Amino acid sequence: MGNFEATKQEVKNHLFARVPLIIIRTSERERVERMMRIISQEMRIKIYYYTDVKQVVALQGAGTGSKDVDRDPLLFAQNLFRRNRGSTFVIGDVRRISEENAYSREILDSLYLAMETAGTIVLVTPDYVWNRLAQFGLMTVLDYPDAGEREQQIRNFINRYGTSYPIDWDTETVRRAAMLLRGFTEVQIGNILLSAMVAGKGLTRSRLTDLTSQKSRLYAAVPCVEEVAIPKKLQVSGLENLKKWITERKKLFFISDEILEEHGLTAPKGILLTGVPGCGKSLSARLIAAEWELPLFRFDIGAIYDKWMGESERKMHAALTFIDNMAPCVVWIDEIEKALSVSDSGNDTGKRVLGEFLYWLQESTGRVFLVATANNVTALPAELFRKGRFSEIFFIDLPNAQERREAIRQYLTRCLAITLAEEEMAALTELSNGFSYSDIESVIKEAAQHRLIHPEDPMEYKEIRSYFESNISFAGTNPEMVRGIRKWGRERAVPASAGLPEDENDDPERKGTVDARACRPEIETGLPEKGVDQS
Repeated sequence: MGNFEATKQEVKNHLFARVPLIIIRTSERERVERMMRIISQEMRIKIYYYTDVKQVVALQGAGTGSKDVDRDPLLFAQNLFRRNRGSTFVIGDVRRISEENAYSREILDSLYLAMETAGTIVLVTPDYVWNRLAQFGLMTVLDYPDAGEREQQIRNFINRYGTSYPIDWDTETVRRAAMLLRGFTEVQIGNILLSAMVAGKGLTRSRLTDLTSQKSRLYAAVPCVEEVAIPKKLQVSGLENLKKWITERKKLFFISDEILEEHGLTAPKGILLTGVPGCGKSLSARLIAAEWELPLFRFDIGAIYDKWMGESERKMHAALTFIDNMAPCVVWIDEIEKALSVSDSGNDTGKRVLGEFLYWLQESTGRVFLVATANNVTALPAELFRKGRFSEIFFIDLPNAQERREAIRQYLTRCLAITLAEEEMAALTELSNGFSYSDIESVIKEAAQHRLIHPEDPMEYKEIRSYFESNISFAGTNPEMVRGIRKWGRERAVPASAGLPEDENDDPERKGTVDARACRPEIETGLPEKGVDQS
């Protein structure tokens, strides 16, 4: 595996050694033709290059003369080897060489002649080569352009079109663009840049993420991986520790491989988010994608399981390949314990699927950031917690007073266009003790729906408070489950919030009931909560 320069040097070494057959595995025929032209100049040898369109062209200096061989290049190559020792002949259009047939046997005959005359045949193909042919030579792989090559191509593009179109990409933007264009050929990169420039009447930093929208059109989609839309104005309350971690790791995620390797580091792999349902785990995946300006894909592992032998493994491999092709990107796996607990349930298919996923999670070199969410983290296989598979494990607890206040203010503004007085906000904040973010959202949106249906009814603080008082929170209906989740998360994970947690729902004697005020005994009895002055 190599970039343009590494592959060129490898081919030169093979030509110096007069290896009879050189196989260049690539789908970029244009890059190979340019490479062979450079080799011809550097080694001062004549190289003949065949394609169906151009026929045989002599790659020496600026030579452009071609010879029509009536689409039969092997007869030309055989005559060339008979006339001149040490000749080099490149076939850019190679077909049907993965198995034995008349064409591959004719190449084999030509190779025997090349061996006798110290000649070399170079085959350019993205396909596998019949093993009898492969035994005659050596194979090298020309990868898609690496980060350095992509950066240089973008700079050349800017130099070429910068005087005709407004382009405000600085060095950092060029580096980011080169990372976003990973996995494309030179031709595809040129086409994407041209299309983006024409569509936007230039290239601006604000539209950098438009480059990634092309990827899903170029790779075959898989049913269990779907792109998720990210709101343009995404607001996430609380989770300050998680937000700080995301901001700090952003630079590390986009730093070059060379710098990371110099320090023995790798880019962040991903995070596991566990916590109380409705407290922002799923929204955090959108937050990371928005903050890092990357596409977000949802990977439904449970959908890969199939009743037919081998189909589950094939679907998993196809999904992981698609994800690697989309890199750099953020991949979200919701409720990962449901899929992987099935994988670890004892059946051989499940174990193989789990093993392939864990191997990819550990060894993948693509810039894929995985965000996995789990409600019941104890159901996950222990292998998932091995160091190096997740960069960090965060626990998302019920929001504290400051976080609830911020969430209430955001939803009141967005859904009702209402701004309450400070003392009213303080009362709603206290009243919502034990609420999750989804509980708060549900309460305020219920009030907003009522106002749309009955615009004549008032919707002020008094009415909004009544909706909070009549709500049954998730923690109120599932107290035992919430206590177990909070106990595990507080002991074994990093808190996602910066503030101190509130322990009202940790009381093992408080049982969830159908009473709407189960989590707020001061409202139910009329007595003030201990330590709260209600005078």
